[in-house]
Amino acid sequence: MELNVLNIKGEDTGRKIELSDSVFAIEPNDHAIYLDVKQYLANNRQGTHQSKERGEVAGSTRKIKKQKGTGTARAGSIKSPVFRGGGRVFGPKPRNYNFKLNKKLKQLARLSALSYKAKSEAILIVEDFSFEAPKTKEFVTLRKNLKLDGSRTLLVTKDVERNVVLANRNIQRSEVSVVSDINTYGIMKAQSVIFTESAIQEIGNLFKA
Repeated sequence: MELNVLNIKGEDTGRKIELSDSVFAIEPNDHAIYLDVKQYLANNRQGTHQSKERGEVAGSTRKIKKQKGTGTARAGSIKSPVFRGGGRVFGPKPRNYNFKLNKKLKQLARLSALSYKAKSEAILIVEDFSFEAPKTKEFVTLRKNLKLDGSRTLLVTKDVERNVVLANRNIQRSEVSVVSDINTYGIMKAQSVIFTESAIQEIGNLFKA
């Protein structure tokens, strides 16, 4: 599969890049994608949720009414879960949601995600660029030139371009990542994935067996 290389004005440079079939044309594995996305979201959970049980809420332990003769159910403590303001039964406690996946499975998931994007013609290649200053306006102009204004995009560069990252920071539905940090969730979430020339050349090295 060949793609034209565009400049930051959205114009065709006349150059073409051949996408590797081993990266962008494999048979996608949906279950691998599911597991990798599930792990990504799980690992990002704080897990700090907590509720108080009857032994942790404030209140007296005095028996609130006599055992018999009231015509209602017997009750011991005001902290009982059956009363308003009482403890919660089996409530959430802080926990770690992280879990591990095999490296080969995670690689298969990323390759599957890239293959889906290539199949749906949602991959663009732009020549390497940088901004002289971190201006949001320049990144907005870039998205408009590529006819991606309003779309959810992921820009992948070979190395960290500080001004590019800062220029993108205030733009909604737009993310910037280096090749070594791309993940299945980010690829699948983006409507279009933009690679710089050097990034598309580097991605083959990333997925070497």
